[in-house]
Amino acid sequence: MSPSRAAEAAAGLLLALTLFLLTACGSRLPERAFETRPTVHPSGGEPLRVGIITSATGPVGGQALIGPRDGAHAYFDALNARGGLDGRRIEVETCDDGGSGVGNNTCVHRLIDERRVFALVATTALDYEGAPLVARAGVPDIGGQPLTPAYDTHPHLYGIYGSSAPRTGEKPGWDGTLYGGTEVYRWFAQERGARTAAVVSYNQAASAAYARLVTRGLRAEGYRVVEEQVDFALPNFRAVAADLRAQHVDVLFDAMDTHGNVRLCEAMETLGVRVDAKVTHVQNWSSSVARDYARAPGCRDALWVTGASRNHQDTGHPAVREFRAAMGDRPLSQWQLEGWAAAMWFTDAARSCLAGDGLTRACVEKYVNRPEPYTARGLLLPVRFEHLDRPPATRNTCLSVARWQDGRGWVSQGEMTRNCATVPQLGYRP
Repeated sequence: MSPSRAAEAAAGLLLALTLFLLTACGSRLPERAFETRPTVHPSGGEPLRVGIITSATGPVGGQALIGPRDGAHAYFDALNARGGLDGRRIEVETCDDGGSGVGNNTCVHRLIDERRVFALVATTALDYEGAPLVARAGVPDIGGQPLTPAYDTHPHLYGIYGSSAPRTGEKPGWDGTLYGGTEVYRWFAQERGARTAAVVSYNQAASAAYARLVTRGLRAEGYRVVEEQVDFALPNFRAVAADLRAQHVDVLFDAMDTHGNVRLCEAMETLGVRVDAKVTHVQNWSSSVARDYARAPGCRDALWVTGASRNHQDTGHPAVREFRAAMGDRPLSQWQLEGWAAAMWFTDAARSCLAGDGLTRACVEKYVNRPEPYTARGLLLPVRFEHLDRPPATRNTCLSVARWQDGRGWVSQGEMTRNCATVPQLGYRP
């Protein structure tokens, strides 16, 4: 498990609550269609083809998951404008899996067998059902968003936050158990003096499971925890807001989608309820906050976000400035920056191979698996891949933290490489 697992687990587990909307209808492609793979040894000046699989459409909406794709595409466009990878153009093939397992398998088949991509980059799949097929093909999947346990299960898959799990292709993590740290809760206790925390969830399995994980972490850090659950179909957010005030809550966490968060904030605004911090996750770390929370300025003023990558508004950092220049006037998000970092990671790996014995998939994976952590020029907290037989009991973990301020946007809170603590690792089953 990555050192920053708790910081990024929220997005995957929260998106999991939408999976119950998906059905397993239709027929899958036969696995024999994926059994034979060509050996890929690009040479000369021919284009190098990479694939990006994204759940661009589906149950969570058309804009929810496209950030990594757009960031990676922007990086490759900028690279090609500078002459490509040592003179070789990067040809990007994208595929929308529609947010379903069947669609994901179709994308894997199309990109690997038909388009014969050399690697996958910045995968963002709501249901990564094709992951075993990618692993079986030996195609490196670099810098994907871990919305499912696939990146802690299969070889050849390298999530953007790293992993310490054995990744044998059988059960995720260690015998089906993943581990996350308590660094987020430690930070708010130490830096903001928070002592009473609320956790709001839906009465839905994935949402409730994530809420239990958050509650365990908070209690491990000594918080008094107020648990709130609302009906998924008919949530009574006014009752939750009233109880938050009665319980004198300092910091508010949730296991809900963006729509639920906005409605909760609007209910808090109506009743005049204030908390010191309303903590959200990397999926909501975007420039759309002012629009999304337009009717809840008080709650918007309390929004904080945590993650494992450098704030996309940290214009004092040269790698951030390069990212922003390439994105132009487009609305920005943290997932775009992480997609950009994923494309950079692949490019650095490929360039190291071209400087050596030649570009092969095995060489690219050797670079990604090296013991030296990868930071994407300082855009990521140090990422590494280990294969530990046992999960660590504790870990020194760092954290990127930002707070929303009207007129300024997301303002970084301290240097992420120094927001660090040794925290316990708590197990959970995805």
